[in-house]
Amino acid sequence: MKIVKLSFVLISALSTLYAQRLGDIANVIGVRENQLIGYGLVVGLNGTGDGSSSEFTLRSLSNLLQTVNVKIDPADIKSKNIAAVVVTAKLPAFARQGDKVDVSVSSIGDAKSLQGGNLLLTPLKGVDGKIYSLAQGSLTIGGMNGKEKGQLNHPASANIFSGALVEREIENNLHDQEFVDLSLKEANFNTAVSVQNELNAKFGRKIAVATDSRTIRLMKPDGHSTVEFLAKTLDVDVRYEKEEKIVIDERTGTIVSGVNVRVDPVVVTHGDITIKIEAEDVLADERNVDIGGNVKIAGSENRIKIKQESMTVANIARALNKLGARPKDIISILENIKRAGAITAPLEII
Repeated sequence: MKIVKLSFVLISALSTLYAQRLGDIANVIGVRENQLIGYGLVVGLNGTGDGSSSEFTLRSLSNLLQTVNVKIDPADIKSKNIAAVVVTAKLPAFARQGDKVDVSVSSIGDAKSLQGGNLLLTPLKGVDGKIYSLAQGSLTIGGMNGKEKGQLNHPASANIFSGALVEREIENNLHDQEFVDLSLKEANFNTAVSVQNELNAKFGRKIAVATDSRTIRLMKPDGHSTVEFLAKTLDVDVRYEKEEKIVIDERTGTIVSGVNVRVDPVVVTHGDITIKIEAEDVLADERNVDIGGNVKIAGSENRIKIKQESMTVANIARALNKLGARPKDIISILENIKRAGAITAPLEII
């Protein structure tokens, strides 16, 4: 029987309370990055730029030359050393004028490569249409000739590290705020209440209240600045409930599951495999093949025998692999076990 290797990753994702720093499981509402985007031209390419079919590139170059008193018809431009690109960046929270941010550059024409190019001055705008940053500089592309150690690179994409200067700041008057709201990264009523209680106990007064399963409102106590208050608050260890989850990547055949995600007794038929998942207190039958972890496979039947405490997704996937099931078969079986209600943890397909 051919055994097909299955990528199976186990993580500790039990539905119990864990201790974690508050700053790692919650964000301060209003303190976030902002996306920026711009259109620009890359020059200095060695014949790998956009061809004559990219009319917007030629017109952009013609308009650029007019700004330096050089007038030329776009139809007369034959250069392949330029490329039209979209430039994107993330403006960090509290970024100030003169700060530098990284930018990503991606070709939107038919350029073969941006290797060796230089981005001309490109304004980067926010969703409000205002310019927040200016980008310019030499492009960096990883790898050698598109390949390095078997890894494919994308020569039509590049980066400029610290390639944009912040020109406009986003106002955020955090210092004068009396109330601050926290948003949990994962909504959970128990976690929200736990955060509320831990913070109230830490400061010895009622400074936090959970307004829903994700939001905790904080009131700055007397004698603290907002920054000092948040620094102390986000450093508090709180108990949080981590949701059990099974994540399946059908493209790669990878299953990620909590080590103790339970499976109830169930009978599954898939192709020529019929599996009965049942709990047994004693696994002493000599015809059974012991695969460890209180799990045995019947020698003459495609039947999995598992002790009550070992009926988990991890053990079932391992047993199915031993039976010769292919990764896509194992994934299909787990999906149908979930549909039958024998798995209560959420199942996410990516």
